Amino acid sequence: MQKSLVIVESPVKAKTINQYLGDEYIVKSSIGHVRDLPTSNLNNKQKIQNSKHSSKKNILIEKIGINPYQDWKAQYYILPGKEKIVTELKNIANQVDYIYLATDLDREGEAIAWHLKEVIGGHPSKFRRVVFNEITQHSIEKAFNNVGYLNMNRVYAQQARRFMDRIVGYMISPLLWAKISRGLSAGRVQSVAVRIIADREKIIKNFIPEEYWQLSVSLFLKEKENITMNVTHFQNETFRPVSKKEVDQAIKKIKKSLFTVKNREDKIFYKIAPAPFITSTLQQSSSLFLGFSVKKTMFLAQKLYEKGYITYMRTDSYYLSEYAIETVRLYIKNYYGKSYLPKQPNLYSNQKYSQEAHEAIRPCNVQIKLIKSEHLNSDAQKLYSLIWNRFVSSQMTPVKYQSITIIVIADQFKLQKKERIVIFKGWTIVLKEENNICSEFLILDIGNLLLLNKITPIQKFTKPPPRFTEASLVRELEKKGIGRPSTYASITSKIQDRGYVKIKKNKFYAEKMGEILTIRLKKSFSELIDYNFTANMEKKLDQVAQNKIKWKTVLNSFFCNFSRQLEKAKKPPEEGGMELNLIVMTSINCPVCFKKMGIKTAVTGVFLSCSGYVSEPKKRCKKTINLISLNECNLKQNNSKKDEFKKFINRCRKCNMIMDSYLINPKLKIHICSNNPNCIGYTLEKGVFNSPTYLYETIKCDKCNDNMIFKIGRFGKFFICINELCKNTRKVLSNGEIAEPQFQPIPFPQLLCKESNAWFVLREGVTGIFFAANTFPKSRETRSPLVEELAQFQNLLPEKIRYLASGPQIDDEGNKTIVCFNRKTKEHYISSKKEGKFTSWSAIFINKKWSIIKK
Repeated sequence: MQKSLVIVESPVKAKTINQYLGDEYIVKSSIGHVRDLPTSNLNNKQKIQNSKHSSKKNILIEKIGINPYQDWKAQYYILPGKEKIVTELKNIANQVDYIYLATDLDREGEAIAWHLKEVIGGHPSKFRRVVFNEITQHSIEKAFNNVGYLNMNRVYAQQARRFMDRIVGYMISPLLWAKISRGLSAGRVQSVAVRIIADREKIIKNFIPEEYWQLSVSLFLKEKENITMNVTHFQNETFRPVSKKEVDQAIKKIKKSLFTVKNREDKIFYKIAPAPFITSTLQQSSSLFLGFSVKKTMFLAQKLYEKGYITYMRTDSYYLSEYAIETVRLYIKNYYGKSYLPKQPNLYSNQKYSQEAHEAIRPCNVQIKLIKSEHLNSDAQKLYSLIWNRFVSSQMTPVKYQSITIIVIADQFKLQKKERIVIFKGWTIVLKEENNICSEFLILDIGNLLLLNKITPIQKFTKPPPRFTEASLVRELEKKGIGRPSTYASITSKIQDRGYVKIKKNKFYAEKMGEILTIRLKKSFSELIDYNFTANMEKKLDQVAQNKIKWKTVLNSFFCNFSRQLEKAKKPPEEGGMELNLIVMTSINCPVCFKKMGIKTAVTGVFLSCSGYVSEPKKRCKKTINLISLNECNLKQNNSKKDEFKKFINRCRKCNMIMDSYLINPKLKIHICSNNPNCIGYTLEKGVFNSPTYLYETIKCDKCNDNMIFKIGRFGKFFICINELCKNTRKVLSNGEIAEPQFQPIPFPQLLCKESNAWFVLREGVTGIFFAANTFPKSRETRSPLVEELAQFQNLLPEKIRYLASGPQIDDEGNKTIVCFNRKTKEHYISSKKEGKFTSWSAIFINKKWSIIKK
């Protein structure tokens, strides 16, 4: 019998599927996309360079690979490095009767399947489309019994998204380079995400806190324990004193009052279980409970899916199959009892604009509560447990509460206390609730007289809305209808990589360039970063996938409006074009040529630049001075309430906007209007300021022994060698310390990766040595080195880590040992693993010998 070819994206997925299919199938991996629009590495780069007689418009169209002026004709090319894979797939395809395209079930997967079909070629009747929501034998067999064909409407929807993003990125970027700063780019969805963060940044910076007070009154009933209540009303109006004087007056009146229980309200209510995870809620919960980034969450979820542990992880549907509901209900009945099983399954309404009728994210086999696999690390196991708990709890009975509200009257004041107790745990037996739940009833009845113990006044200040975390940003994007499940991870990553925002203590901060870019795009491309426009575009793409609207109609409408705005933005500012990112001159003299220095903003941040830079190239002065934001200086701040107010008083004298403060050196600060460069306001402050030592420290290069100077780049603070032939760098760590010198990556072509055709390279990072794929970032496979591997190739190791090769290669029970890193001591040690989990055995290197430690 002739064999059939099955093509998937991932080698791990191919290996898992191969276990369930018979010998008549050949399962191969395309390792992601095989074809794409032109990139800088493709062969047509030379063609573009040779097009001397072509217009700028034609060169740009060739570079983009899309021609919006000729019915959106596109040029696709085989991706560099994929030629061998494509040749292999073609050869196998010529020898089989059928080709099953088994890529992921979302639009991206549909597009990959279409590209594979186009690249392989041959008669269309040979191709079949196979989709499955989970990689299990039951699901695989069901999928191959219900084969279908490519859904071109979904391909068109994905292609329309790709074309729009491509047009925006390639056509706006040159304009941003010319008018604002080199290295900038804009994205159709990413720019909206930056706007969300920048708008919140503006609110926070210009927020003025208002003082208010809260009164907490401690009462007791004879010999019973104290009950603390809050004063909520005075003369039937909300009690919210705004000064100490008002509070003192209220306290005098309360002390003279009698405290009588006016009302007691007891209610029974139920709280139903939360829905099973979809992509956005998984990302939010993973960030909240596990501290994982959106990118890490999706990476781990992909591994769990490919290994057959969970269903497809990119979904916005709460739907659960009948099979999944039946199995989980049986599990709940057997392990928790009938009282935790509702009479009917819990059903959750789908989102209004759910992209596809996928399933929610759930474990493939509910019987597997904990994963025991040496191929999945502890983080993947934690994420699996989070998914398992949410799925099982979603099909359990509600929690039963009793709520008690006590109202006490004291003359014209009303005091209130609310408490609740759990009568029946319900789904919280699996998924613990965050809320504090009281364990005792309040022994109070209407008419009881209470005695005063003490009154505690609490001074408070209103706070601005909180900064976005990755979780809350995803929630905001989802609420506004911006992006789709498959895009959230790339959105949060790109806006950080491009230097428009940064994450500090798990919160997003808008960088100055992100704020400037948002203001410029708002004015010149109002539709592009409008929340409603972006959300409506997502709905139109959904309609394309459902064959309700033609994809080229959507693109033509978008490009018509976009082109009009682009041409206007190219004009000079005085004619309504995009405003320039002008330099704001200061009174500070350049230490090299003594010309005046000006405030300038780039992707790397805010800095001082010599005005002599605009001179002739031969006479040009390139001197710059770094400006360190006071937020990053870790300066000792007085936390008194008066100083809390002072932070908000420093406002620009020209436009009354809040001013951003920077440290130039240990004796000079500069306060710059946050509306810079539109406003030229700034002030200088002299003094002696507590500052990080790296601001004025000079270190020697570990490679050429020349001096290294401090710089700030897109990815943070670092030292760089002044020798242009060397250009060695040393990172400044978040605690202000300078990272130790790192050795050059060491190739280990003998050690092959498991998830791709790459091989490992030994690298050194801030968390010690590790193996990484030589094709990074194309393949992100990493792992800890085995001691036996280092021993085998110890001649390749630098002197500083060669001692690791002499460590024990197995522990007392015969488990292989790996190299680990202690972040506190910043030293390597050796530990062992059994069934993917660390054992109690470890070894440390002390006094030039290894010492075994057992916990």
